[in-house]
Amino acid sequence: MQLQHLAKKTPVTLLAAAIGVALHMAAAPVLAQDANAGTGAATPTESSQDATNLDAVTVTGFRGSLERALDVKRSETGVVDAIVAEDIADFPDLNLAESLQRIPGVSIARDAGEGRQISVRGLSPDFTRVRINGMEALTTTGGTDSSGGANRGRGFDFNVFASELFNSIKVRKTASAEIEEGSLGATVDLQTARPFDYAGFTFVTGAQLGYNDLAGDLDPRATMLISNTWADNKFGALMSVAYTKRRLLEEGHSTVRWANGTSSGGFSGTPPVESSSVFHPRIPRYGVLEHEQERLGVTASLQFDPSDRTSMGLDLMYADLDATRGENFLNGLSFSRTGSGKPQTQVLESEVDGRGNMVYGRFNNVDVRSEARYDELETKFTQYSFYVDHDLTDAFKLNAQFGQAKSEFENPIQTTITIDRLNAQDYSYDYRGNDRLPVIDNGFDVNDPSQWAFIDGTSEIRLRPQFAENTIDTGQVGFAWSLSDGFTLKGGGQFKEYTFNTREERRASELVVPPLPPGTTLADLTRQIGLEDISVGAGNDSTWLIPDIDAFNRIFNIYGDSGIFAVSDQVPGVLGNNRSVTERDQGFWLQGDFSTQIGTLPLSGNFGVRQVDTTQTSTGYAIVGGAPVLTTVKRSYDDTLPSFNLVADVTPDFLVRFAAAKVMARPGLGNLTPGVTVNVSGGARTVNGGNPLLEPFRAKTVDLSFEWYFTDEALLGLGLFYKDIDSFVQTSRETRPYYTSGLPDSLLIGTGASPMDDFQFNIPVNTPGGELTGLELSYQQPFTFLPGLWSDFGVQLNYTYVDSQIQYVTSSGASSLKTDLTGLSKNAYNATLYYEGDRFSARVSAAYRDDYLTTVPGRNDNDVEGTEATTTIDMSMSYKVNEHFELTLEGLNLTDEFQDQWVDSIGDRASVYHHTGRQYFLGARYKF
Repeated sequence: MQLQHLAKKTPVTLLAAAIGVALHMAAAPVLAQDANAGTGAATPTESSQDATNLDAVTVTGFRGSLERALDVKRSETGVVDAIVAEDIADFPDLNLAESLQRIPGVSIARDAGEGRQISVRGLSPDFTRVRINGMEALTTTGGTDSSGGANRGRGFDFNVFASELFNSIKVRKTASAEIEEGSLGATVDLQTARPFDYAGFTFVTGAQLGYNDLAGDLDPRATMLISNTWADNKFGALMSVAYTKRRLLEEGHSTVRWANGTSSGGFSGTPPVESSSVFHPRIPRYGVLEHEQERLGVTASLQFDPSDRTSMGLDLMYADLDATRGENFLNGLSFSRTGSGKPQTQVLESEVDGRGNMVYGRFNNVDVRSEARYDELETKFTQYSFYVDHDLTDAFKLNAQFGQAKSEFENPIQTTITIDRLNAQDYSYDYRGNDRLPVIDNGFDVNDPSQWAFIDGTSEIRLRPQFAENTIDTGQVGFAWSLSDGFTLKGGGQFKEYTFNTREERRASELVVPPLPPGTTLADLTRQIGLEDISVGAGNDSTWLIPDIDAFNRIFNIYGDSGIFAVSDQVPGVLGNNRSVTERDQGFWLQGDFSTQIGTLPLSGNFGVRQVDTTQTSTGYAIVGGAPVLTTVKRSYDDTLPSFNLVADVTPDFLVRFAAAKVMARPGLGNLTPGVTVNVSGGARTVNGGNPLLEPFRAKTVDLSFEWYFTDEALLGLGLFYKDIDSFVQTSRETRPYYTSGLPDSLLIGTGASPMDDFQFNIPVNTPGGELTGLELSYQQPFTFLPGLWSDFGVQLNYTYVDSQIQYVTSSGASSLKTDLTGLSKNAYNATLYYEGDRFSARVSAAYRDDYLTTVPGRNDNDVEGTEATTTIDMSMSYKVNEHFELTLEGLNLTDEFQDQWVDSIGDRASVYHHTGRQYFLGARYKF
């Protein structure tokens, strides 16, 4: 029923289902044959022939995956790392981002306990391009605010896809003319399976049952691949399907940020609190987040070789990520408030540590808020790609590819409802025993509905549906002309049209709430929620009442889109989030591939140049004459991007690589709007602006690497890299009263904010950039030199060091901090120890990344904001019952690593401290 339902949604899945039926019917005669023939296993005759060739050893399993990945790396001209599926539809990790973190120089950021985006060599996700089946693609999802929220940028969200849909990943860390522009970090190539990858009929299916020890739920996961070829391998068809259901609990403490005594809080009482050097949490709170995800992916592929000179194919892909998320918080709200006329919070007792943090406080007149937010989110991704290769002569070849990739993100329901307790007495928080998990006592019974109120003008019902769509249309043609045995001239042209549209709707006034109907109390409209696995001692409010959003909807019909609950994309403060960008890129390239020899030294490589013209059209609501006006800004720029890659085979097993290039990446999509967005959520007040005339990121890069393949399946490597970033786009942040901005007061209508309130202004600006240097160390080897059982063990290790000095500026353009790029971890390593026996195999992996900056400069007078270092431990085991049937056990995040976000490099003040528990999967896999 699930496939039938999806077939109604998209022609991609309709065709995929049709291919599957055809494959099943065509495979019937094959199924009756000997199983060995279907799997490509050796027949007795073939075995006797192979027995005469004692040197032919086929390595399978995880070892085989590592060996094939080394073959890919060794054969490439540039600096490339690869991951190859161990077997058919059997990728090493459950999530693509988590697989990528095994590659040197790649670190990941997580959302809801799962890898979402990657950083390569210290460069954030916006600087990494992703291609699927050779064509650029972009997928975006929604996340919690602390993990980036809804993605309206260029960073690729890998959690849209199940890893089983792919059979290889390549990470290209150096540029060449034939690879399109747009990356400062890397180009990631994701490749789905094709029928000619396998010999004849192939069928694989698998199922797993997942268990999360924090959520306590059992969740299913299933995969299937079916493929066949006909007409002497001239025609083939393949379909694969992957399905996952996932329920997750996330819990912990957060503060949003910390502020000093002069910028927010409205404190009275103890004098030290008013000092600008004393910082307090803006919203001390505990939270429980409830996640549910349902993910379906389908790929289909047709291949046709009508002659020895011509091959063509069609790749289709569909992915659907459905999710719901509930975010439930118990907030000490008063501490975030600013401006005149706000309730005054009286300090009864306080204690400040040596870093200027008010780690303990007891207060009167604290407004406490219980907040429940509910999101429904969906990302649909579709891609079709047609390609053809034709050998016009033995020396002259043509190729072409055309297609479209489209990602549609919808968040049609984003609802927040609050209930309040005004002027709570004897409220306290205490970080002295644990600076990440404080004791919070709200001063009243937070589980008693009579202690709460639903107040017009104070409590809120926020309705904020939002949408984002990304479409990339691509057409490219190329040629390869072999002019001699050692030189091939390549060239071609490419046209891309990229369109981005985003829209948000809101209520006209979120502070207008209706009175409760007669006979209805908050006991009817609330439910209890609490922490499952966090205990910080007596006095902590670990359970509390939250608004029951479904109950509120039943009574008030809040989704009726009428009356006070009508939503519109024309609400003044949200106009800036209704914007679009269209980019038309024309690129032409010429490249020479060569292989030669100087004396006894074999050399190979390529040199070339890529010329690209970008025409950009940005549309949004700009402020003209004190009023928002829909405005379109057009601009164009061009780049000439030379590149050079050289490989020297010093010995057959020792390679030296050198690469140099000029590269560019286009500015972030949110920065290109001509307008501004005003956002007020509780005590948070921000103004986000844009600049459609921003220059792109440009850099000069140099790479030098040494690779020693000292024995079979082994590598010892050192890579050095340098990037001189000529231009960089930074977001300047400044806190000041709204009235000083020159923006019209009309943008505040319905928000409850005053022009006298302090707002945080975020404006993108071009900065001088800076330098980035680093090194990568790699070592992998099977322990075949050891005796007995120990010979089945092996290891894969890598370490990356990155350093950068980027010049940041203030909102006025004056030089500010000179420090690391956001998203850059100076130190990162990955370590995998594996065992590969005839039937039993196992491996355990550790992934570490240093702390990294997320916001420079920081907000509320903190110098920077960042995320603490993490170490994630995963394991996997499998047992082959026979050549067709296999049992598996996998465990993720075995140490239950917390997500630890902080503000200020000296103060180290907790911003978010959440965990999601350990994840286990027990499964079985059948291959025919």
